[in-house]
Amino acid sequence: MSQQYQPLSGREFPRFSGIKTFFRLPHVSVESDYEVAIAGVPYDGAVSYRPGARFAPSRIREASSLGRGFHMGRGVELFERLKVADVGDCPTVPIDQEQTYQRIENFFSQLTSLGKRFVAVGGDHSITLALLRSVYKAQGQKLNLIHFDAHLDTYPAAWGCEYHHGAFLRHAVNEGLIDSTRSLQIGIRGPLASGQDLDFVRQHGVDVRTVDDVRTKGLENFVASLPSFADGPTYISFDIDCLDPAYAPGTGTPVVGGLTTYETQRIFRALKIQNLVGADVVEVSPAYDSSDITALAAVDTLFEILHLF
Repeated sequence: MSQQYQPLSGREFPRFSGIKTFFRLPHVSVESDYEVAIAGVPYDGAVSYRPGARFAPSRIREASSLGRGFHMGRGVELFERLKVADVGDCPTVPIDQEQTYQRIENFFSQLTSLGKRFVAVGGDHSITLALLRSVYKAQGQKLNLIHFDAHLDTYPAAWGCEYHHGAFLRHAVNEGLIDSTRSLQIGIRGPLASGQDLDFVRQHGVDVRTVDDVRTKGLENFVASLPSFADGPTYISFDIDCLDPAYAPGTGTPVVGGLTTYETQRIFRALKIQNLVGADVVEVSPAYDSSDITALAAVDTLFEILHLF
């Protein structure tokens, strides 16, 4: 494995020093010979409550200085197995969603056209729709989706605006980007605006797993019940608010009664994915964080996702 894609040594440069990149990895051009890119998408123009997720990529980069490469549970040295690099931030237009969507599609389509896979660090959850569009075009077929969230994200237009951070899944299904019958939601919980919020996922056959499913069945039984994603390309979208606010206070729409960081670790390690083509981690709002609790949870999520590649 090329040493070019090794993290900066903490013994040469203490972890509080150096230019901040994801996991202290090299910052390279899109055209370089890495395998998996980590890229920031600093946009939060579609939030309905707390703003601030535009600042997440830079904050998560800094928090990831504490990241290491060896996974104790898997017994794997990640950066010896996989060429991972920070390719910087996708350009965005903070006051125009349509232009931002187009820039996201263009940026990540360039990555996928080069055969790269990626983890995008948002940003609010509206960016996932543009990311799915770029991956769908590259794959030429519907994607399997694994979606961690407190919310269903199939909600109708808000204030007359179709595209907001609670609607990406509805649009992804309606645009034919994902196979709803091969889509899994984890961490969903109430309250809901009404019982009709469940109509869309029921109609389209989405496999919805609630926090109650984890707690009442027990974690071991829950992870054993997860489906295998052996066929077709798979995409993971991780909204940090799937975690309880005790574990992720810095998010736009916190919901109590959520998952723990340990539970999400165990769920990630149980996932069986043959072909992971892309992923995102979204909805970290640093201004509402405390002692980097949420940023560190995002770093750990990135670490688990990278192992699935």
